[in-house]
Amino acid sequence: MVSGVVHVGLNLVYLVPGETGGMEVVARELLPELVRAAPGSRFTAFVNPHAALDADAPWNALADPVVVPVDARNRVQWVRGEQQLLPRLGARHGIDLLHSLASTAPGWGRFRRVVTIHDLIYRFHPDAHPGVRSLGMRALVRLAAERSDRVIADSAATRDDLVRFLRADPARVDVVPLGVGSTRQGDATPEAELRKRHGLGDRRVVLSVSAKRPHKNLRALLDALAGIATERRPALIVPGYTTWHEAELREHADRLGVAGDVRFLDWVSREDLEGLYDVADCFVFPSLYEGFGLPVLEAMRRGVAVACSNASSLPEVAGDAALLFDPRDTQAIRAAMERLLTDRELANDLAERGRERAKAFSWERSARETLGSYERALAG
Repeated sequence: MVSGVVHVGLNLVYLVPGETGGMEVVARELLPELVRAAPGSRFTAFVNPHAALDADAPWNALADPVVVPVDARNRVQWVRGEQQLLPRLGARHGIDLLHSLASTAPGWGRFRRVVTIHDLIYRFHPDAHPGVRSLGMRALVRLAAERSDRVIADSAATRDDLVRFLRADPARVDVVPLGVGSTRQGDATPEAELRKRHGLGDRRVVLSVSAKRPHKNLRALLDALAGIATERRPALIVPGYTTWHEAELREHADRLGVAGDVRFLDWVSREDLEGLYDVADCFVFPSLYEGFGLPVLEAMRRGVAVACSNASSLPEVAGDAALLFDPRDTQAIRAAMERLLTDRELANDLAERGRERAKAFSWERSARETLGSYERALAG
């Protein structure tokens, strides 16, 4: 139980199921562990109407849901819901502390405030957020960092960015790594079914679970794929929610002559995702910037050999359990991919190291350390 906590509010106004990527994963995985680790506390989840429809989701099944009446797909409405409506709703429902899980948070409220800032992607790669959204994030993330009692960062790399670029007081920043499950998430779609559905035949498969955003560097991954001789070229599968950038990636694949070698998938079912991990010969993650890099750990825990970039937090997460490369060097990406496909001894070694590495990251640990941040906020 968290000392002194009677009622915790969770700011999930941002969350549109199937469209929010890693921040949805965090909400789905962390909330059950928070409830389990603090049985004497009450949790209220502030959600938008889209999230309220998902009756089986933990924010509805394990917490008391309160609907904030805004369309989170509309940026202006989302900000209004978070900055104007949520503080009043929090006070009305008597919360003692509000935890905002998606890098932005209300700038006021009659309760203690904790915010998880996952990254400063808007600063390093403004094109990750199209249009004026990047400018909005600059203001909103800084507001959250300045007005919250505690700030949680997923990694030491993100903490250092907060201190350097937002002048955050390091004494108010808690590093709380994300978690990863210890077992597969349900049954897997059979390999034969997936191979037939996606026209893979008996080809080798490279998997890269990723949102289609410019900073994920998928364009460079396509360049690297094109550098592999046609007779040895694997199929590349990229599951992840669709964005405006996907059209550019498809056009680039066409120009390179590898469109027939790439499968751009949308958000896939748990069964299909587990099946894709089973099919994959390796996992390649060329991102230019990550606040944590959860997909790397998700591949490791399933025993898939990983190659990933050496940028931002990824070396911190991967340790010695992945083949690291310079994400701005296409030849380095290609070489890493080919090594994992041809050197089975190396791939098997990295797969085993990855399984062990993933054991160090659990959602139970994340919840426990998050509750510690709550305690510090309440004592502040």
